[in-house]
Amino acid sequence: MSTSSPPLPVVVIGAGPVGLAAAAHLVHQGLSFVVLEAGDRVGASVADWAHVRLFSPWRFNTDPTARALLESENWTAPDPDLLPTGGDLITGYLAPLAAHPAIAPHLRLGVAVTAITRQGFDKVRTAGRERAPFLVRLSDGTELLASAVIDASGTWRCPNPLGGNGIAAHGELEARAAGRVFDGMPDVAGTLRARFAGRIVAVVGAGHSATGTLLALAGLSTTVHWLLRAPNPDRAYGGGAADALPARGAIGSQVRALVEAGRVTVHTGFLVHEVTDEGLVSADGRKVEAEVIVNATGARPDHAAAAELRLDLDPILGSTRTLAPLIDPNLHSCGTVPPHGVDELTHPEAGFYAIGAKSYGRAPTFLLATGYEQARSVVAALAGDWDAARDVRLELPETGVCSSAVVVDGDARVTGDACCGSVPALAASNVAGGLTILPLVQVGATAEGGGCCG
Repeated sequence: MSTSSPPLPVVVIGAGPVGLAAAAHLVHQGLSFVVLEAGDRVGASVADWAHVRLFSPWRFNTDPTARALLESENWTAPDPDLLPTGGDLITGYLAPLAAHPAIAPHLRLGVAVTAITRQGFDKVRTAGRERAPFLVRLSDGTELLASAVIDASGTWRCPNPLGGNGIAAHGELEARAAGRVFDGMPDVAGTLRARFAGRIVAVVGAGHSATGTLLALAGLSTTVHWLLRAPNPDRAYGGGAADALPARGAIGSQVRALVEAGRVTVHTGFLVHEVTDEGLVSADGRKVEAEVIVNATGARPDHAAAAELRLDLDPILGSTRTLAPLIDPNLHSCGTVPPHGVDELTHPEAGFYAIGAKSYGRAPTFLLATGYEQARSVVAALAGDWDAARDVRLELPETGVCSSAVVVDGDARVTGDACCGSVPALAASNVAGGLTILPLVQVGATAEGGGCCG
């Protein structure tokens, strides 16, 4: 009679798109696993931007192995050319995937990972370390032993601060406690309309999360200030009519039109130093009145739970040191990031991997398709199939995997080539105050909540 213990599971942190893709690949490889989600539902971070339409169509937003698993249960795939919202991604893909009988019994909701270490080892002790199981401590006080850990928790819950020096501005924490600061892409024209309509609003940030919010605010009776660290807004405007991607160009053109029409007041070179009851103060003493503030400055990874593990993090981005030069936003856009997998994601702590948006650290060039290939490669390595793990075949066109699209009668469908720009879905124009405003849904995002090449 065998007395050997069953193999320890692989712990997957996060039940978002990339975490559930990892689960699908673990099913495919026949490996034991458990998925831990801090939220009370799958795709909890995605739910925060359910109103936002993705840049890329359905065909780029589902993992092939996960699709095959779903199709075994008679799942009907969405139209591959439609652009889903975050809400569509949850209801049409993530929720059915989480409910699949091969995944559902291994999913735990409402439990956050508070610490990861090696059983019987602190960071200093080396001899025999690689043979010790991981010990994962949870917010409910329980602990799990794991053969490996895949961290797909993303960066959405760790927004960058408003402060222009990379740290919180004076008074920022108090403003947050008072409910005056909203991060990312708040639903300003929908569920939060009452909080923004008729108010003086400051939008801080230069990416497409910021410009999408500016356009959404244009339909409200608001006074809007746009605060940029850059010396001018030209990069945020993009190429306008000369842009090879019409929808992306339209966003920049419309924001420029808002500014030129006096509907948005731009403050350049504005490094937020202080948040007061009246508004924001820059490092050079300028003041901008604001009752409500949208912090669209991006997000960063939080590695605190893994502090007792041996991680080799790039000092700038917070990704692995090997991956950093491949994703550096100073050199790359989404589509010029080369294919990469387990070798680029490996830390000195054998068996621990961060995948998805968290693997990119502070780089905003992450795409879901990249995260899915990371999941496939890492799980293949955990299964011992190193040939498959290193056969990374992700092919992105030079401009990426997002798409320009037009919404016609509520039907968001791809109309152009795949592209990497932060392209929103556009709606039939409506005239507000004599200015044509197109967007009815805010600018898209990667499904991990980070910006895409914006």
